[in-house]
Amino acid sequence: MSRSTPPDSPFLFETIEGPDFAFETSARRDGLWPVAGTDEAGRGPLAGPVVAAAVILDPDNIPEGLNDSKQLSLTRREELFDIILSSSIVSIASSGAGRIDDTDIRKASLDAMRRAVLGLSSRPALVLADGRDVPPGLPCHGKAVVKGDARSLSIAAASIVAKVARDRMMIRAGLVFPAYGFAMHAGYATVRHRKALDSHGPCPLHRMSFRPLRQDGEEAPDDDFAA
Repeated sequence: MSRSTPPDSPFLFETIEGPDFAFETSARRDGLWPVAGTDEAGRGPLAGPVVAAAVILDPDNIPEGLNDSKQLSLTRREELFDIILSSSIVSIASSGAGRIDDTDIRKASLDAMRRAVLGLSSRPALVLADGRDVPPGLPCHGKAVVKGDARSLSIAAASIVAKVARDRMMIRAGLVFPAYGFAMHAGYATVRHRKALDSHGPCPLHRMSFRPLRQDGEEAPDDDFAA
């Protein structure tokens, strides 16, 4: 059974200069090793899965340039994705539109993070989870880190893996459902995507619990629609 700690707030500090290995180093001193970081991509789109990654970095071989995936160019994310996979222990999991609609985006995201952690080939002693929640059902200790992708190198690595994996999924989805332009917007509510919905209606990848697709005009509650 997992044990979690309250979310760590970045507002205790004046600035966040970028991710480092301080959380992981502190945990190692406390006998909690290895440490995995987990993050997700795709909470906000109208279509496609939410994708989570869990990463255990090698402290002696940490890739240079890790950062919040949103702060990196497409080319740099792709480069770091390959480097992370070749130098770290990585697992990826996703929750599709059906699961998102059956539960809600928060629960579906946390469940994908949990399954990503469970898929790691080495069991972590501590999981650092981006955001305010520790995924329920972890096999180890968990710590929520607000803005963790900008503060922890392990979470930053997970954010890159999750983002690139999801973008590649949506490119493939665009080949199956070409009318929506998924490769261009990854399922987000762009003008092009909304026009395609007006013309063609939703496809099986669309989240019917999200506005404007939800029939009653209301969206399932959620407090964070970060990418």
